[in-house]
Amino acid sequence: MGLGTWGLSGDGYGPVDEAERARVLSRALDMGFTLFDTADAYGAGLMELALGRALQKRDDVVIVTKGGTDRTTMPPRKRFDPEYLRSSVERSLRRLRRDRIEVYLLHNPSEGVITAGDAAGELEALKKAGKIGSWGVSLGDVDVGRVALRRGASVIELPYNLLHPSDLHRLAGEIMVTGAGVLARSTLAYGILGGGWTPDKRFDAGDHRESRWTKLELGRRLEQIEAVRFLLRGDVKSMASAAVRFVLANSVVSSAVLGPRSVAQLEDIVREVGMGPLYLRDADLARVPRALEAAGIES
Repeated sequence: MGLGTWGLSGDGYGPVDEAERARVLSRALDMGFTLFDTADAYGAGLMELALGRALQKRDDVVIVTKGGTDRTTMPPRKRFDPEYLRSSVERSLRRLRRDRIEVYLLHNPSEGVITAGDAAGELEALKKAGKIGSWGVSLGDVDVGRVALRRGASVIELPYNLLHPSDLHRLAGEIMVTGAGVLARSTLAYGILGGGWTPDKRFDAGDHRESRWTKLELGRRLEQIEAVRFLLRGDVKSMASAAVRFVLANSVVSSAVLGPRSVAQLEDIVREVGMGPLYLRDADLARVPRALEAAGIES
């Protein structure tokens, strides 16, 4: 399991107390987390600075950061030209207080960015210079992932959860051929798989989920979750537990990226995941694709 930091940055889900942010990072280290996922855009660099303070004396952890979002303009724009990527890597190194970034990802590039070659070539040069260890893409489109893997990306990050499993499954062959690492994000589908929501769920101002689903869409998603409720048995006590275990049970996944915004949330999800593997029963995993398809979810 890896610690994702978008929510901790105060972006996307509303403000986070600075002291609580520091406590989450410290507790994650105490619990044995060794992968921390961030981006230069999270809090306009704030999250990288926080990680730099928390992890500066730890050479036993992997920091994954992302670049390609220019926030000096309004609205922010995507930039993946070599000059911008070089300067972005240098800024991230300073904020993270590292000599090398273990994993550097292009932050939601288009397929054309990868096929053009300039970004991939620059990242290979930065890798050769020792500025980064590995490079890859954080993506929301299967075709981008496929092209990136063929251009030499050694890590991909993408959404993967019980309500959205198909992208990773479509890329699984390419991943196995290349041996690329996989960071699975949105393991709880922005919280909807955490359990306890109703169709009348309301979100605070500044929470991106306020505009993500209409009331009708949210209701449909909650109905779809019922299709996999059979996973809750034995030591699988909650939907959150089932959801994270589903991700961890996939041998293609290198790390499930969790996004707790408090120490309590962090401890709850780690407690519910259990010791694993085996995370879920093989017979239950075999039922999942048919159950999802019956609920209208492409698997």
